[in-house]
Amino acid sequence: MPISNVFRNIYKLLNPLHSTDRLLIAFWCLLSLISFFFRSRIPDWPLIILADIAAVLLVIGLALLQRASGSGILRCVRDWSAFPFVLFTYKQVYFMISPIHQGKDYDQLLMTIDHLLFRIHITEWLAGFSNPFLTELLQIAYSLFYVFFIAIGMELYRKQERFQFRYFRFTVVYGFLISYACYFFLPAVGPRFTLHDFSQTDVELPGLLLTPALRWFINVCESIPPGVSNAVALAGAQRDVFPSGHAMMTLIAIIFAFKYRLMIRYYVFGVGMLLILATVYLRYHYLIDLVAGAILVLLCLLTSRKMHGLLKDKSCSKS
Repeated sequence: MPISNVFRNIYKLLNPLHSTDRLLIAFWCLLSLISFFFRSRIPDWPLIILADIAAVLLVIGLALLQRASGSGILRCVRDWSAFPFVLFTYKQVYFMISPIHQGKDYDQLLMTIDHLLFRIHITEWLAGFSNPFLTELLQIAYSLFYVFFIAIGMELYRKQERFQFRYFRFTVVYGFLISYACYFFLPAVGPRFTLHDFSQTDVELPGLLLTPALRWFINVCESIPPGVSNAVALAGAQRDVFPSGHAMMTLIAIIFAFKYRLMIRYYVFGVGMLLILATVYLRYHYLIDLVAGAILVLLCLLTSRKMHGLLKDKSCSKS
């Protein structure tokens, strides 16, 4: 078969994909290449590549099946499938970063930068203002992180603002992937393991009714078993501190909520501000992580529309 026919067939195969599909596929290909390049350090590199191949085939299969059937249900599945795919990508990165750096973390560098710039360790300073009521409020706010994107997406979806919904979806996925890529350069675990004793968090920052369950859920999602010592928790923790994806993506959610004048925009702003405070009060992040996240908001928003256009999202036409 002539090479031109091969490329023509590949183009036909990829034609039903929208821009978010193509963005995810490109990132998975990048992760597979990184896994293969560092295969001597990453024990699970074959599984990572196989998982990426399976994800790519699933995305393409959904696109082809939806186009062939014209099913409204499949269209809805495709519209929302990017969000679980982001979580899949997040956990995949977990198995790559620490082995690539051979267990080296950069918390000491981040703590030094914090102290040079701000003259304090913010989590130690905030400990003087802690109380169970504030802890409960901020733990709830922190746990609502992913709800922002679902809530904003649902309002746009119900309004039949499909172009706005798809651009919002693309920018959110793009922003998450930018933050994941940054984790590879300066892996760190955060002040709850370094400036504080993780095993004493419940004692030093007690909440009220929901805090224990929410904290447990977040720890489990970050691959930290319950009831373990600081050393055991540190070994299993996700290296996802710098930059603060929570701060970065919360600011993006707030900007979109006001950009599209959504009914929930003031709720998103209020809870979002509490969430950003929670990232340091609850000892998940250093201050420099938030600064880096804010800078990446600008990078993401300044380039997302260009990237969206380059990936030729034909499904985002006004029709």
